[in-house]
Amino acid sequence: MPYSAAGPALSLTALGRQYLALTKPRVNLLISFCAVIGMCLSVPGMVPWQPLVAGTLGITLVAFAAAAINCLVEAHIDAKMARTAWRPLPSGTLTVPQTLIFSGLLGGAGLYVLFVFVNALTAWLTLATFVGYAVIYTLVLKPLTPQNIVIGGASGAMPPVLGWAAVTGQTPPEAWILFLIIFVWTPPHFWALALYRTEDYARSGLPMLPVTHGPQFTRLHILLYTILLLAVSLLPTAMGLAGWLYLLAALALGLRFLYLAWQLYRAYSEALARKTFKYSIAYLAWLFGALLVDHYVGPFLT
Repeated sequence: MPYSAAGPALSLTALGRQYLALTKPRVNLLISFCAVIGMCLSVPGMVPWQPLVAGTLGITLVAFAAAAINCLVEAHIDAKMARTAWRPLPSGTLTVPQTLIFSGLLGGAGLYVLFVFVNALTAWLTLATFVGYAVIYTLVLKPLTPQNIVIGGASGAMPPVLGWAAVTGQTPPEAWILFLIIFVWTPPHFWALALYRTEDYARSGLPMLPVTHGPQFTRLHILLYTILLLAVSLLPTAMGLAGWLYLLAALALGLRFLYLAWQLYRAYSEALARKTFKYSIAYLAWLFGALLVDHYVGPFLT
């Protein structure tokens, strides 16, 4: 297979780009952002600099390591899909040993930072998240069940809990509300992508929902999860974690997401599926951004 052969000679810049691609930076920057929001919401004032810097660095490095392992395990699948065939392993620009060493260095460094400069709880939770994503989701759930993204979404929803633990050494109910938002957001986000990549997933052999149950069933579940997401997104205000400023933002963002999901359910088009997927990313970023603004600005407006 091309991903097990020796990689071609590359310039340092090109090689750096290949290693960066292994880390799935766009996805993981959103993960890091959600972790920082968890840190900020865990205390009434400013976050102490050490857990903020060290916690963000450690969590991000371990997330990068998990992404690299995911790329390694799924290299044979990525090679069959137009969306991922360009990645370093299926394209043969990086090798299996290079990826393993890279992931080990990042993960080891991240856990070291968390254990030494943050706290043991955050380190252990981050390690569990790594195992949940890189092993349980990637190796077991993804090829086994069309509900893979629902169950496996628990790992992707952990960053705000990790951030909260990094600052306070605790994981109270408020942190798990943030977890729940991301957990419920994950299925409609990912299934919107799967809808317009159904042929890719069918070729790969992965039992994604549009492949196993068809597009109409998938579109219905996107709609149902988006309704649930709108309800869950109101919990921070109901629990006293956020105020009216966040509530207004959550309603506006959620109703827009729900409108797109309803349109997608009524009349599918690839353009609309792409639009829904792209909006889902912006939705989560803006929603968590609204939590941050409400936390620091909201008290001055009441």
